[in-house]
Amino acid sequence: MLILEELTIKHLILINPNGNSDATAAMVEQAQNVLGPNVRVTGKTNTQAPTLLATPADMQLAEQGVLALGLQAAQALTDLEKTGAIIIAAFSDPGLLELRAQVSMPVLGIGESALLEAAALYDRFGIVTITPDADLLASFDDQTQALGLSDQYCGARVTEGDAQLLLASTELLDAALSAAIRESMMDGAQAIILGGGPLSAAAARLQSQFDVPLINPVAAAARAAFKD
Repeated sequence: MLILEELTIKHLILINPNGNSDATAAMVEQAQNVLGPNVRVTGKTNTQAPTLLATPADMQLAEQGVLALGLQAAQALTDLEKTGAIIIAAFSDPGLLELRAQVSMPVLGIGESALLEAAALYDRFGIVTITPDADLLASFDDQTQALGLSDQYCGARVTEGDAQLLLASTELLDAALSAAIRESMMDGAQAIILGGGPLSAAAARLQSQFDVPLINPVAAAARAAFKD
């Protein structure tokens, strides 16, 4: 029976493009909670990258590590004849298209997945993030345009305060996110994506304070990974 159960278990590889192993563990837990016991979620941390990816240059630097981890994981699952999928767990989806082109199993980005889920369920959506880099924010516009979602996108709101300091304090992070969420609601957003892997857990913590849905991008990617 144990051997049969092992053969039927699906595998999800969650790659954290940044170097924060604690964030990896937290995102693995979120994905596992969504998928339940019939999927085994394994986290991989890009230890060569910074602990926070705050600019497009950071994302570009992370791509090589993401590709290496993804190719290695895909090959291991193929060798073992396992059914699997890969999630790239940074909101700008570094290396997504490149890895998707090189492996046969599904590869999902948390940014793309969250945008598609928001657009499918709601007429208007916004993004809240903690990284104020202008080029990074412009990349959100580019991504929504590439997915054909520009007409539904209300834009991005950025929290006040230093991103690293916010991530070091749940209390400060939640307060800053709450203020930015209210701004996004004033923009007309009917759903709000928390734009960053390390921000994902805040969706559950803050949801009771708001009438609009807060979309956890890690959970969105997990839901999309094994859709029938």
